[in-house]
Amino acid sequence: MDVLEFLRPHIKSLKAYSSARDEFSEVNTDLTFIDANENPFQTCVNRYPDPLQNKLKNEWSKYIDIPVDQIMFGNGSDEVLDLIFRAFCIPEKDNVVILPPTYGMYEVLAQLNNIEVKKAELDENFQPVIGSILKLVNKNTKLLFICSPNNPSSNNLKENLIKDLINSFKGIIVIDEAYIDFSSQQSFVSCIDKYPNVIVTQTFSKAFGLAGIRLGICYANPKIIDVFNKIKPPYNISELTQKKALEHHQNTDDVQKEIEKIIEQREILIKELKTITCIDRVFASDANFILARVDDANLRYKQLIDNGIVVRNRTTQPLCENCLRFTIGTKTENLKLISILKSF
Repeated sequence: MDVLEFLRPHIKSLKAYSSARDEFSEVNTDLTFIDANENPFQTCVNRYPDPLQNKLKNEWSKYIDIPVDQIMFGNGSDEVLDLIFRAFCIPEKDNVVILPPTYGMYEVLAQLNNIEVKKAELDENFQPVIGSILKLVNKNTKLLFICSPNNPSSNNLKENLIKDLINSFKGIIVIDEAYIDFSSQQSFVSCIDKYPNVIVTQTFSKAFGLAGIRLGICYANPKIIDVFNKIKPPYNISELTQKKALEHHQNTDDVQKEIEKIIEQREILIKELKTITCIDRVFASDANFILARVDDANLRYKQLIDNGIVVRNRTTQPLCENCLRFTIGTKTENLKLISILKSF
C-alpha cells in the first residue's frame, strides 16, 4: 500500500517553507547567527528553535526504540490531528468515521476543515461494532479514528477488534493512545512497519505530567512524517517546550513511579465509588480517569461544584446518560471526593 495515494492532490507537490535553520547542517557549535533577523542580545530564547526538534527527537527515539523518521512532535496532540485532516481530507468531498462516545476534537477538527463526519456508536460495552463501521465507509472515506483507552469511557478497545479494523479499512487509521501509559495493553506503534496506513498519536500531557507545555507525539510511516514536516508551521515547538521535555525526559524513573501511584489510586477509587449510594455503576478503567453512572448527573455535578470539586459531566454523550468522569487525583484529592460523595 502506498500511503501517499490518500493525500490531497495539491499536498503531494507542495514545497515546504524553508526556514533559516533549515538551510544548513551545523558543523560546529561556534557559529555566528546573522541569518534569521533575530534580536542578537542573549535572553536564552532570542533564537528561533530547531524546527525539527532534532535533539529531543533523537533522545526520544532512543527511549521509545522507534526510528527518528517515524516520529513527529506537535503543539499538543490536537495539532497532529489537525495536520492529519489537512493532509488527507478534501473539504466538502471526503468524510471520516468516528466511534462515539469518543474524544470531541475529532468532530470539531472535521467541522473546521469542512469534512463530513460519520458516526458508528460503540456497543453497550464501549467496544467497536465492525459491521456498523464498515457499512459507513465509501470511496470518499479517508480517516477512521480509534481512541484506546477510550475517552470518556476509560476502557481499552479490544486488541483483536482494532486489528480487524486495520485489516479491513482501506484508508488512514488514526489510533489515539493519549492514555496508553495507564493501560496493560500494548501500544500499536509496533504495527507501523507492517501497516503503513496506521498513525498513532500520544502525548506528554498525561503520564509525563507536562500538559502545560503542549507537546504531542505522532508515530507514522516515514512518508507520512515527511508530509507532516512539510505542512506544519516551521517553528511549531517552542524552545522552552523542547528544553522542558528534554529535562523531564531525564526523570523517566520518577514518571514510572507516578504512573504506578495513579494506577494504585485508580483501583482504590473504583472500590470506594462502588460503595456510594448515588452511584449506580462504575465502569472498568484502563486510563487515569473513571467513568461512573450516577442517579442524576446534572444534580451531582452541581453539588460537587458547590463543594469545590470540578469533574466532567458526560451525560450528553452517547451511551453516557447520567455519567460523570472523575480524573484520578492525589490521595488527598481522592479522599476529599469520596467524603463529599458520601455526604449526598
